[in-house]
Amino acid sequence: MKKLIYTKKKDFLQYLEDIRAYSDLTIKSYDETLRESLKKIEIIESDNKVLFNLMPYRLEIASLNSKTISKKLSAIRSFVSYLNQNDMNIVLKSDDSIKIAKTLPKPIAHKYIVKAIQDSNMHEKLVIVMLYTLGLRISELSIIKLTDISDEWIRVLGKGNKQRDVPLLSFTKHLIDEYLKLNNQKQFLFEANDGKLSENSLRYTVNKVFKRHGLKVTPHQLRHSYATELLNNSASISDVSELLGHSSISTTQIYTKLGSALKQKNYNKAHPLMKSQD
Repeated sequence: MKKLIYTKKKDFLQYLEDIRAYSDLTIKSYDETLRESLKKIEIIESDNKVLFNLMPYRLEIASLNSKTISKKLSAIRSFVSYLNQNDMNIVLKSDDSIKIAKTLPKPIAHKYIVKAIQDSNMHEKLVIVMLYTLGLRISELSIIKLTDISDEWIRVLGKGNKQRDVPLLSFTKHLIDEYLKLNNQKQFLFEANDGKLSENSLRYTVNKVFKRHGLKVTPHQLRHSYATELLNNSASISDVSELLGHSSISTTQIYTKLGSALKQKNYNKAHPLMKSQD
């Protein structure tokens, strides 16, 4: 069993690079975590499933700070999720979460997104524009149906099957209309083999577009960029929270911290006393 899991580990790391567009540093971190953890994790085969008991590994890393522990556990969870999506039945034991402070999201500068859109084909362009002008999660984008789209709004099915209506820019609507003229879609905006295009295919599209410009960008970063641009241009936090489909406004408030951080950085660059120290 361990030999099979090590083989799958290599496939998983390739998946992180090709589909999830993780940075080389992040992939290296995942590789190191999985290499060290698989030596300690107790692996038990039973009743058509495999149990991963994390306790021996958690004892090994108990002296590390909470953020590091959380990252290592997250890497293991991602790997197990990948295994389960590829026809394995893995159950985690001793998988309690570690509470850590939220970190600021990493949006992509508007100019880089515009450049990527300009250098894309129709399909690539629509994927990027939908994520950036609607602030969608990749899971939400993959299930948008033709019947969800009107002239001015798109109805989005979010977490917990909660629906929300997001305003549709005329630029985005025009792009959708042009795309549909070229593609005979039957039910979903993005289709493959008469069904919805997979989330991984959409992720790969985003990865491929920005990779041409030397950038590693995830769909969720485009959602971050959407929220950050709105708040930095005076949109109310309650409106942005509703547009993002956040269940609590406190989740949206992390973007206001990002705005403050950017203002502080710009202030430091602009102030004459800071310039005199350069």
